[in-house]
Amino acid sequence: MAAVPRGLLSRINQFLSIRSITPSSSESLPHCSSFFLLRRFSSDTGLMDGGGSDIIGAQTRIIEAKQGEMSSRSKRTGIIAVKCGMTALWDKWGKRIPISILWVDDNIVSQVKTVEKEGIFALQIGCGQKKPKHLSKAVVGHFRAQGVPLKRKLREFPVTEDALLPVGTSLGVRHFVPGQYVDVTGITRGKGFQGCMKRHGFSGMPASHGASLSHRSGGSTGQRDAPGKVFKGRKMAGRMGADQRTVKNVWVYKIDPARNLMWVRGQVPGAEGNFVFIKDAWCKKPDISKLPFPTYLAPEDEDPSELEPLVADLGEVDPFMLAE
Repeated sequence: MAAVPRGLLSRINQFLSIRSITPSSSESLPHCSSFFLLRRFSSDTGLMDGGGSDIIGAQTRIIEAKQGEMSSRSKRTGIIAVKCGMTALWDKWGKRIPISILWVDDNIVSQVKTVEKEGIFALQIGCGQKKPKHLSKAVVGHFRAQGVPLKRKLREFPVTEDALLPVGTSLGVRHFVPGQYVDVTGITRGKGFQGCMKRHGFSGMPASHGASLSHRSGGSTGQRDAPGKVFKGRKMAGRMGADQRTVKNVWVYKIDPARNLMWVRGQVPGAEGNFVFIKDAWCKKPDISKLPFPTYLAPEDEDPSELEPLVADLGEVDPFMLAE
Protein backbone atom coordinates (compact mmCIF):
# COMPACT_ATOMS: atom_id res chain seq x y z
CA MET A 1 0.00 0.00 0.00
CA ALA A 2 1.40 3.37 -0.99
CA ALA A 3 2.13 5.91 1.72
CA VAL A 4 -0.23 8.87 1.92
CA PRO A 5 1.50 12.29 1.91
CA ARG A 6 1.30 14.22 5.14
CA GLY A 7 0.10 17.33 3.32
CA LEU A 8 -2.88 15.41 1.95
CA LEU A 9 -3.76 14.13 5.42
CA SER A 10 -3.60 17.68 6.76
CA ARG A 11 -5.99 18.92 4.04
CA ILE A 12 -8.43 16.08 4.74
CA ASN A 13 -8.43 16.91 8.45
CA GLN A 14 -9.05 20.57 7.67
CA PHE A 15 -11.91 19.68 5.31
CA LEU A 16 -13.55 17.42 7.90
CA SER A 17 -13.29 20.14 10.54
CA ILE A 18 -14.79 22.66 8.11
CA ARG A 19 -17.77 20.42 7.26
CA SER A 20 -18.70 20.28 10.93
CA ILE A 21 -19.02 24.07 11.09
CA THR A 22 -20.41 24.82 7.63
CA PRO A 23 -24.00 26.09 7.43
CA SER A 24 -26.81 23.80 6.43
CA SER A 25 -28.38 23.76 2.99
CA SER A 26 -31.08 26.20 4.11
CA GLU A 27 -28.48 28.68 5.24
CA SER A 28 -26.68 29.06 1.94
CA LEU A 29 -23.74 31.37 1.67
CA PRO A 30 -24.27 34.68 -0.13
CA HIS A 31 -23.16 35.18 -3.75
CA CYS A 32 -22.97 31.42 -4.43
CA SER A 33 -25.51 28.66 -4.84
CA SER A 34 -23.21 25.96 -3.48
CA PHE A 35 -20.46 26.04 -0.95
CA PHE A 36 -16.96 26.07 -2.42
CA LEU A 37 -13.75 26.20 -0.46
CA LEU A 38 -10.68 27.78 -1.92
CA ARG A 39 -7.32 27.57 -0.21
CA ARG A 40 -5.25 30.72 -0.34
CA PHE A 41 -1.54 30.03 -0.72
CA SER A 42 -0.11 32.82 1.37
CA SER A 43 1.23 33.41 4.84
CA ASP A 44 -2.31 33.15 6.27
CA THR A 45 -3.29 29.76 7.63
CA GLY A 46 -7.07 30.26 7.53
CA LEU A 47 -9.24 29.01 4.71
CA MET A 48 -11.30 31.44 2.64
CA ASP A 49 -14.55 31.08 0.79
CA GLY A 50 -15.32 32.34 -2.70
CA GLY A 51 -16.24 35.82 -1.42
CA GLY A 52 -12.98 36.21 0.46
CA SER A 53 -14.46 35.99 3.96
CA ASP A 54 -12.69 33.99 6.64
CA ILE A 55 -14.37 30.62 7.21
CA ILE A 56 -12.06 29.36 9.94
CA GLY A 57 -11.05 31.88 12.55
CA ALA A 58 -7.61 30.33 12.84
CA GLN A 59 -4.96 32.66 14.13
CA THR A 60 -1.92 33.24 11.96
CA ARG A 61 1.21 31.70 13.42
CA ILE A 62 3.59 34.45 14.54
CA ILE A 63 7.25 33.49 14.09
CA GLU A 64 9.85 35.72 15.70
CA ALA A 65 13.61 35.66 15.37
CA LYS A 66 14.75 35.42 18.95
CA GLN A 67 17.16 33.31 20.94
CA GLY A 68 15.73 30.32 22.77
CA GLU A 69 16.76 27.25 24.69
CA MET A 70 17.50 24.10 22.74
CA SER A 71 16.18 20.82 24.09
CA SER A 72 17.30 17.28 23.37
CA ARG A 73 14.41 16.87 20.90
CA SER A 74 15.03 20.14 19.05
CA LYS A 75 16.23 20.03 15.46
CA ARG A 76 17.86 23.07 13.88
CA THR A 77 17.92 23.96 10.22
CA GLY A 78 20.91 23.37 8.00
CA ILE A 79 22.69 25.72 5.60
CA ILE A 80 23.94 25.63 2.01
CA ALA A 81 27.62 26.12 1.20
CA VAL A 82 29.88 26.11 -1.85
CA LYS A 83 32.90 23.80 -1.89
CA CYS A 84 36.01 25.88 -2.57
CA GLY A 85 38.59 23.10 -2.52
CA MET A 86 41.00 21.31 -0.21
CA THR A 87 44.22 22.21 1.54
CA ALA A 88 46.17 21.23 4.65
CA LEU A 89 46.83 23.03 7.93
CA TRP A 90 49.02 22.36 10.94
CA ASP A 91 47.54 22.84 14.38
CA LYS A 92 49.40 24.26 17.39
CA TRP A 93 50.85 20.82 18.17
CA GLY A 94 52.31 20.43 14.68
CA LYS A 95 49.79 17.84 13.50
CA ARG A 96 48.82 17.99 9.83
CA ILE A 97 45.06 18.27 9.23
CA PRO A 98 43.51 17.76 5.77
CA ILE A 99 41.01 20.58 5.30
CA SER A 100 38.03 21.23 3.02
CA ILE A 101 37.05 24.90 2.69
CA LEU A 102 33.33 25.70 2.44
CA TRP A 103 31.84 29.11 1.65
CA VAL A 104 28.42 29.98 3.07
CA ASP A 105 27.16 32.35 0.37
CA ASP A 106 24.36 34.63 1.63
CA ASN A 107 21.94 32.10 3.10
CA ILE A 108 18.44 33.34 3.98
CA VAL A 109 15.12 31.75 4.88
CA SER A 110 13.01 31.86 1.70
CA GLN A 111 9.92 30.00 2.93
CA VAL A 112 8.45 28.67 6.18
CA LYS A 113 6.36 25.49 6.12
CA THR A 114 4.04 24.74 9.02
CA VAL A 115 1.71 21.93 10.01
CA GLU A 116 -1.35 24.09 9.40
CA LYS A 117 -0.59 24.56 5.70
CA GLU A 118 1.90 21.97 4.48
CA GLY A 119 1.61 19.33 7.19
CA ILE A 120 5.22 19.58 8.36
CA PHE A 121 7.60 21.99 10.06
CA ALA A 122 10.40 22.91 7.66
CA LEU A 123 12.48 25.84 6.46
CA GLN A 124 13.41 26.48 2.85
CA ILE A 125 16.89 28.01 2.63
CA GLY A 126 18.18 29.95 -0.36
CA CYS A 127 21.83 30.47 -1.29
CA GLY A 128 23.67 32.71 -3.74
CA GLN A 129 22.25 35.18 -6.25
CA LYS A 130 20.69 34.84 -9.68
CA LYS A 131 19.19 37.11 -12.34
CA PRO A 132 15.47 36.91 -13.24
CA LYS A 133 16.24 36.04 -16.88
CA HIS A 134 17.95 32.84 -15.72
CA LEU A 135 14.91 31.61 -13.77
CA SER A 136 11.47 30.44 -14.85
CA LYS A 137 8.45 32.64 -14.19
CA ALA A 138 7.13 30.16 -11.63
CA VAL A 139 10.33 30.34 -9.58
CA VAL A 140 10.49 34.14 -9.86
CA GLY A 141 6.88 34.33 -8.69
CA HIS A 142 7.72 32.13 -5.71
CA PHE A 143 10.48 34.49 -4.59
CA ARG A 144 8.36 37.60 -5.12
CA ALA A 145 5.45 36.09 -3.19
CA GLN A 146 7.75 35.50 -0.23
CA GLY A 147 9.38 38.93 -0.57
CA VAL A 148 12.96 37.66 -0.73
CA PRO A 149 15.71 38.21 -3.32
CA LEU A 150 16.28 35.68 -6.09
CA LYS A 151 18.47 32.78 -5.06
CA ARG A 152 20.58 30.35 -7.04
CA LYS A 153 20.01 27.24 -4.92
CA LEU A 154 17.12 26.16 -2.69
CA ARG A 155 17.02 23.40 -0.09
CA GLU A 156 14.39 22.37 2.44
CA PHE A 157 15.44 21.31 5.94
CA PRO A 158 12.95 19.69 8.35
CA VAL A 159 12.98 21.36 11.78
CA THR A 160 11.04 21.22 15.01
CA GLU A 161 8.42 23.80 15.90
CA ASP A 162 10.70 25.68 18.30
CA ALA A 163 13.38 26.07 15.59
CA LEU A 164 11.25 28.00 13.08
CA LEU A 165 12.62 31.29 11.75
CA PRO A 166 10.77 34.10 9.93
CA VAL A 167 11.18 34.60 6.19
CA GLY A 168 14.19 36.75 5.35
CA THR A 169 16.32 35.70 8.32
CA SER A 170 20.00 35.62 7.37
CA LEU A 171 22.06 32.52 8.19
CA GLY A 172 25.82 32.72 8.41
CA VAL A 173 28.76 30.53 9.23
CA ARG A 174 28.26 31.19 12.95
CA HIS A 175 25.26 28.90 12.80
CA PHE A 176 27.84 26.25 13.69
CA VAL A 177 30.57 26.37 16.34
CA PRO A 178 34.17 25.13 15.99
CA GLY A 179 34.70 21.70 17.48
CA GLN A 180 31.26 20.28 16.68
CA TYR A 181 30.49 17.53 14.19
CA VAL A 182 28.30 18.02 11.11
CA ASP A 183 26.89 15.89 8.28
CA VAL A 184 27.73 17.13 4.77
CA THR A 185 25.61 16.09 1.76
CA GLY A 186 26.55 16.69 -1.86
CA ILE A 187 26.70 15.26 -5.38
CA THR A 188 29.85 13.22 -6.01
CA ARG A 189 32.11 13.74 -9.00
CA GLY A 190 30.83 12.12 -12.18
CA LYS A 191 33.32 9.63 -13.66
CA GLY A 192 31.35 8.47 -16.68
CA PHE A 193 31.10 4.86 -17.87
CA GLN A 194 33.61 2.73 -15.98
CA GLY A 195 34.51 -0.94 -15.82
CA CYS A 196 33.81 -3.28 -12.94
CA MET A 197 37.40 -3.07 -11.61
CA LYS A 198 37.20 0.68 -10.99
CA ARG A 199 33.48 0.83 -10.27
CA HIS A 200 33.23 -2.12 -7.86
CA GLY A 201 36.82 -2.98 -6.98
CA PHE A 202 37.02 -6.31 -8.82
CA SER A 203 40.46 -7.92 -8.89
CA GLY A 204 40.21 -8.82 -12.60
CA MET A 205 41.35 -11.89 -14.52
CA PRO A 206 44.88 -13.37 -14.50
CA ALA A 207 47.41 -10.96 -15.92
CA SER A 208 49.43 -13.61 -17.84
CA HIS A 209 48.40 -17.22 -18.50
CA GLY A 210 44.89 -18.31 -19.33
CA ALA A 211 43.43 -14.85 -20.05
CA SER A 212 42.98 -13.81 -23.64
CA LEU A 213 41.91 -10.19 -24.03
CA SER A 214 39.89 -10.40 -20.80
CA HIS A 215 42.30 -9.09 -18.16
CA ARG A 216 39.88 -6.44 -16.84
CA SER A 217 36.56 -8.11 -17.61
CA GLY A 218 33.92 -8.87 -15.03
CA GLY A 219 33.73 -12.60 -15.64
CA SER A 220 30.57 -14.66 -15.53
CA THR A 221 27.30 -12.82 -14.96
CA GLY A 222 24.93 -15.77 -14.37
CA GLN A 223 24.14 -19.46 -14.84
CA ARG A 224 22.93 -21.57 -17.75
CA ASP A 225 19.36 -22.54 -18.59
CA ALA A 226 18.33 -22.38 -14.94
CA PRO A 227 17.47 -19.66 -14.09
CA GLY A 228 18.29 -18.41 -17.57
CA LYS A 229 18.59 -14.78 -16.61
CA VAL A 230 20.87 -12.25 -14.93
CA PHE A 231 19.69 -11.38 -11.45
CA LYS A 232 18.97 -7.77 -10.60
CA GLY A 233 21.70 -5.96 -8.73
CA ARG A 234 24.54 -7.79 -10.45
CA LYS A 235 27.73 -5.71 -10.25
CA MET A 236 28.69 -4.86 -13.81
CA ALA A 237 30.22 -2.01 -15.76
CA GLY A 238 28.18 1.17 -15.92
CA ARG A 239 27.97 4.85 -15.16
CA MET A 240 29.88 5.81 -12.04
CA GLY A 241 29.58 8.84 -9.76
CA ALA A 242 27.20 11.83 -9.85
CA ASP A 243 25.21 10.41 -6.93
CA GLN A 244 24.05 12.09 -3.73
CA ARG A 245 26.21 11.02 -0.82
CA THR A 246 26.47 12.12 2.81
CA VAL A 247 29.71 12.20 4.78
CA LYS A 248 28.87 11.88 8.47
CA ASN A 249 30.69 13.20 11.52
CA VAL A 250 32.79 15.87 9.80
CA TRP A 251 34.72 17.89 12.38
CA VAL A 252 34.53 21.70 12.17
CA TYR A 253 38.08 22.98 12.67
CA LYS A 254 37.67 26.74 12.13
CA ILE A 255 35.15 29.34 11.00
CA ASP A 256 35.73 32.86 9.67
CA PRO A 257 32.65 35.07 10.21
CA ALA A 258 34.18 37.98 8.27
CA ARG A 259 34.34 35.96 5.03
CA ASN A 260 31.69 33.33 5.84
CA LEU A 261 34.21 30.52 5.41
CA MET A 262 34.29 27.18 7.21
CA TRP A 263 37.23 24.80 7.53
CA VAL A 264 36.23 21.15 8.08
CA ARG A 265 38.48 18.12 8.48
CA GLY A 266 38.59 15.59 5.67
CA GLN A 267 36.83 15.37 2.34
CA VAL A 268 33.29 16.28 1.39
CA PRO A 269 31.45 15.03 -1.73
CA GLY A 270 31.50 17.05 -4.92
CA ALA A 271 33.86 19.05 -7.09
CA GLU A 272 35.03 22.62 -6.55
CA GLY A 273 32.13 25.00 -7.03
CA ASN A 274 29.42 22.48 -6.19
CA PHE A 275 26.80 23.06 -3.52
CA VAL A 276 26.88 21.05 -0.30
CA PHE A 277 24.29 20.93 2.46
CA ILE A 278 25.47 21.06 6.07
CA LYS A 279 23.48 20.16 9.18
CA ASP A 280 24.17 19.05 12.74
CA ALA A 281 25.58 15.54 12.99
CA TRP A 282 23.09 12.80 13.75
CA CYS A 283 25.49 10.27 15.31
CA LYS A 284 27.96 12.49 17.17
CA LYS A 285 25.45 15.02 18.41
CA PRO A 286 26.91 18.38 19.45
CA ASP A 287 26.63 19.91 22.90
CA ILE A 288 23.30 21.74 22.82
CA SER A 289 24.51 24.24 25.43
CA LYS A 290 27.11 25.60 22.97
CA LEU A 291 24.91 25.86 19.87
CA PRO A 292 23.06 29.09 19.00
CA PHE A 293 19.37 28.28 18.86
CA PRO A 294 17.53 28.48 16.55
CA THR A 295 20.49 30.23 14.86
CA TYR A 296 23.05 32.92 15.56
CA LEU A 297 21.36 36.33 15.57
CA ALA A 298 23.96 39.06 15.22
CA PRO A 299 23.54 42.27 17.26
CA GLU A 300 22.67 45.41 15.32
CA ASP A 301 25.96 47.14 16.22
CA GLU A 302 28.15 44.17 15.19
CA ASP A 303 30.56 44.74 12.29
CA PRO A 304 31.24 41.38 10.58
CA SER A 305 34.42 42.66 8.91
CA GLU A 306 36.08 43.13 12.30
CA LEU A 307 35.40 39.63 13.59
CA GLU A 308 38.34 37.28 14.10
CA PRO A 309 38.35 33.61 13.01
CA LEU A 310 37.31 31.07 15.65
CA VAL A 311 39.34 27.87 16.04
CA ALA A 312 38.31 24.66 17.79
CA ASP A 313 39.72 24.02 21.25
CA LEU A 314 42.52 21.43 20.90
CA GLY A 315 43.15 21.06 24.62
CA GLU A 316 46.32 21.61 26.64
CA VAL A 317 47.87 18.15 26.28
CA ASP A 318 50.37 17.55 23.47
CA PRO A 319 49.19 14.37 21.67
CA PHE A 320 52.77 13.52 20.61
CA MET A 321 54.08 13.72 24.17
CA LEU A 322 51.12 11.64 25.35
CA ALA A 323 51.98 8.89 22.88
CA GLU A 324 55.49 8.57 24.34
